[in-house]
Amino acid sequence: MDREHQPLFADVKFEAPAPGPWELETSHFSRPITRFSQQLLVRAFPQGFRESVDPYGIQVPFIPGMVNGFVYMQRTGGGSMSWLPGPPPKALVWLVVRLLPAMRASAAKCAHAFAIKQWRIDLDRWDHVDQPQCVAQHEALQAEDPQTLDTEGLITHLRRAQAHMEAMIVMHHRYSVPSVLPVGDYLANVCAWTGASSGEALELLRGSTPVAKGIAAAELDVLVKALRASEEGRKVLEREGAPQAALDALMALPGEVGPAARAYLDVVRHRSIGYDVPDKTIGELPEMLVRAIRVAVSGDTQERSLDDLGEKQAALRQRVPFGLRGDFDALLEEARAVNRLRDERGLYSDSVGTGLARRAVLEVGRRLVAAGKLEDAEHVVDLQIEEMIDLLRGRSGPSITEIEKHRLWRMNMTLAEAPPWLNAPPGPHPPLDVLPATMQRVARAMNAVQEDMMTELEVPATPEPSSPRTVVQGLSINTGVYEGTARVVIDPVDFDRLQKGDVLITRATSAYFNVVLPLLGAIVTDRGGQLSHAAIVAREYGIPGIVATKVATVTIPDGARVRVDGATGEVTVLSAPAAPRPAAEARAPQEVSP
Repeated sequence: MDREHQPLFADVKFEAPAPGPWELETSHFSRPITRFSQQLLVRAFPQGFRESVDPYGIQVPFIPGMVNGFVYMQRTGGGSMSWLPGPPPKALVWLVVRLLPAMRASAAKCAHAFAIKQWRIDLDRWDHVDQPQCVAQHEALQAEDPQTLDTEGLITHLRRAQAHMEAMIVMHHRYSVPSVLPVGDYLANVCAWTGASSGEALELLRGSTPVAKGIAAAELDVLVKALRASEEGRKVLEREGAPQAALDALMALPGEVGPAARAYLDVVRHRSIGYDVPDKTIGELPEMLVRAIRVAVSGDTQERSLDDLGEKQAALRQRVPFGLRGDFDALLEEARAVNRLRDERGLYSDSVGTGLARRAVLEVGRRLVAAGKLEDAEHVVDLQIEEMIDLLRGRSGPSITEIEKHRLWRMNMTLAEAPPWLNAPPGPHPPLDVLPATMQRVARAMNAVQEDMMTELEVPATPEPSSPRTVVQGLSINTGVYEGTARVVIDPVDFDRLQKGDVLITRATSAYFNVVLPLLGAIVTDRGGQLSHAAIVAREYGIPGIVATKVATVTIPDGARVRVDGATGEVTVLSAPAAPRPAAEARAPQEVSP
């Protein structure tokens, strides 16, 4: 937090929600959560996880708590022995998992889940029940126009939008285990058998997550074909001027272009590119949309062929002990089958749920600005829903000064300033080798996933004094070498500055970043691992990528020319930017998920 605002929050204390160790959650949010979203997230996270872990005999791994807008987690279930002063004694763990009825039932359920391939059942439910229901519920809420509603109608819509957002977060996390367990099972075993790195093993999953290339790929393909066949449509697309005007003109065109443009934009416009209501929706970034459509029409993308995949699979299989090659084939098949669920579960659920909640909240904000109760419609996110409703109805509520204080806290506080734990640091995890075989399998698989979601590298924070060029080191997530202009994106509004061929430099990415992929030449992030969303999209799209640099966003100047080397994991600044770096770094950080 900058020095100017520190006195405002001198009395703020971080106190644990309950006794016992609490650990700061760093995977999804990098700044305080809005007051509109805090309680729904505390309810939705554990509910979704309960539904996810139950069929697999896994106990809910944590309970969440909210402290000054930050999410803290307390371990539960098998990881809840943090009250011990050291590692839990193996004899104690052995007794607990074999004598307690609940643990014995969990072990039996776990074995059953592997026997019936529970993830396949979950995937089928997603494809034929939950995903279609998500789309139908989105469309029903989207069909209501908040701007046309009277006060009570808007209040009803607002409540529906918040409940829908909560339900979609539950849906997202309902598929947390089936979306990654087979991938972790494949990783843990294949890396142990072959000595391969996780990056090598995950290379064989390339092509199994087509949604990573774009949520509306089918609709965009129809639009691209229509534009290639329409000279008038291409002229509208290439016309200089306001990008929103270009999109409106495309939707108004007769023939095939107009309907295709409307269909594409209807699918993408209300999708959030973050996890909370302050984050922009894709429809609020028209310049980025126009550029992405132009690139798709030109066919000038970096998309990589899958021609070499069979050869790489055969080479890795050859390194597996002969008697285990059938197991290798089966594990790879299961990992490839469910891998798409990792991104689909969010893109079809809370991405739209959050975007539609934002639409409703902003309409409330506009009316409160008109009534003189807010200075800016965007500030409404720092109200709780009941406070919004009271102010809409003309009742008393937080003053503009109070709302501004909430906003300043949210905009200026970062993860770096929140305590990493409260009460006491979390204790060690129980030893795995005394667990029943199937529980060991689950634990090793989930550990492999966790390690590759977020990798911590020992990298220098600054270049060596003798180095003539700045070099940032990280973890390579896709091979290749690319040179281009660095575009530092700290806040979603900066997406509109992305040009074709830019190198995206950001803290981390969510699955919702994939809309900008056609514009990118490479991806570099401060955080992440081989299973981060940045890694998934880099592999699927075939562009070089480097994650876990820790310092890329504060070391690489916006607009500098850089070389991204996927072989060495290095980003080299080749030349200084042509113009001063915009003040994007002063904005609040983007919520992300690795």
